[in-house]
Amino acid sequence: MTNEKTSNHYLLECCVDSPESAVNAQKGGAGRLELCANLIIGGTTPTLALYEKVREQVSLPVHVLIRPRFGDFLYSEEEADLICREIRAFAQAGAEGVVIGSLLPDGSLNREQMARFLDQARGMSVTLHRAFDMCRDPLSAWEQARQLGVHTILTSGQASSCREGLPLLKRLAELPGGPVILAGGGISAQTVRTLLEQTSLHAFHMSGKTVLDSGMTFRNPAVSMGLPGISEYQLWRTDPDQVRSVRLLLDEAAAK
Repeated sequence: MTNEKTSNHYLLECCVDSPESAVNAQKGGAGRLELCANLIIGGTTPTLALYEKVREQVSLPVHVLIRPRFGDFLYSEEEADLICREIRAFAQAGAEGVVIGSLLPDGSLNREQMARFLDQARGMSVTLHRAFDMCRDPLSAWEQARQLGVHTILTSGQASSCREGLPLLKRLAELPGGPVILAGGGISAQTVRTLLEQTSLHAFHMSGKTVLDSGMTFRNPAVSMGLPGISEYQLWRTDPDQVRSVRLLLDEAAAK
């Protein structure tokens, strides 16, 4: 467990997938990073080299997303073994936390695999990622996460954005004695203002992304290396001004 940089008791976590975004998140006032690769497809496990590079450039606590592939959260035993190895590797590298999740075909948490993951992550902070938002029964999943010893649940309130998921977020935040509810999905100064007014949430997760145009001047129109509908000539990067706007709002709320 770590002492994240907070303003009083408000936490702002930024999800980043590059050293540049990590630096920008820190400049903007983030208190913690979630480090991943391939944010454009929802994030996958980063390399140790990326983790080490980020560590060289920022002083924030780093929680590492452990997600071996794009797609659902129904993992084979081989994939579960890989997740365990990755958790151990980042624990040995000094990561303060991991971000994990595993489901059964019926939409409930895979308690057996989750218990294995938490056993590998002893001494680290553990966040249940938005696999929670794909669960059939969020209140049952919350209770299972509590029993497993999960510290944080990242959720949009089982909706496409936290604004749409506000009713469930409000209910989860009021449940006693369980994991911290980390609101994510469309977090901005505007949405945080609404969440602060209507819920008791104290932790927020954002990417603060801006889309940059590639520096490539030659672009072969006959070939695409990206996924359909995703241009390889657009780069995602955390915008420090977007992060700063949320940080200032949280500072104002903390000062009241």
